[in-house]
Amino acid sequence: MKKINLHVQKMDVLVALYVFCVLIAELMGGKTIPLVKLGGYQLNASVAIFVFPLIFTINDVITEVFGKERTRSVIRATLMMVFLVIMASLFFTALPPSTRFTATEAAYDQIFRISARIAAASLTAFAIAEFTDVLIFNKIRQRLGKKALWLRNNVSNFVAQFADTTLFITLAFYNFALPFQSNWSFLLSLILPYWLLKCFVSVVETPFVYWGVAWLKKDKQS
Repeated sequence: MKKINLHVQKMDVLVALYVFCVLIAELMGGKTIPLVKLGGYQLNASVAIFVFPLIFTINDVITEVFGKERTRSVIRATLMMVFLVIMASLFFTALPPSTRFTATEAAYDQIFRISARIAAASLTAFAIAEFTDVLIFNKIRQRLGKKALWLRNNVSNFVAQFADTTLFITLAFYNFALPFQSNWSFLLSLILPYWLLKCFVSVVETPFVYWGVAWLKKDKQS
């Protein structure tokens, strides 16, 4: 019984970390940071770059140990949490402030209305990318069996993260007040480095996928 409980606790921690990474990306991902300047071209990235690779890593660990349906269940539950964040942001910012809070109401509304847009953009991109990741990971596993976990992990991550990055950046940061060319230049400066960084981190995190799979399987097999 203790071993079963330990296994359940491990899965709970993994799912909690997964939901944390997604929600922190929704709430704080609206900030972009400069990365590097190539000639006269500035490359930027959302601060969510620090948590998104971990999301796909957890995806692959759960899929490898429990199968695609378990991962899809976690994704659906997380998408519901993102939707609730959007609804809460819209509802809370619409409520009138108390006298004590009036001075900071404008800043509060601005921050969380941006969060609502980020969450809505991410909800769309995240849903498509996460299910794509699971689909590709599972297809490669069907072809190769249980070998080459590193290949399944990285190929599925590269494709899914490109879809996620392109959709999310476009929906979250497109400025309708600016001309298309100006938007395209800025969005490309985010998409390219953001995706390449995700790919790099995915490769770096590959040993953690093996570790995570072994960690979960240990008590599952006992």
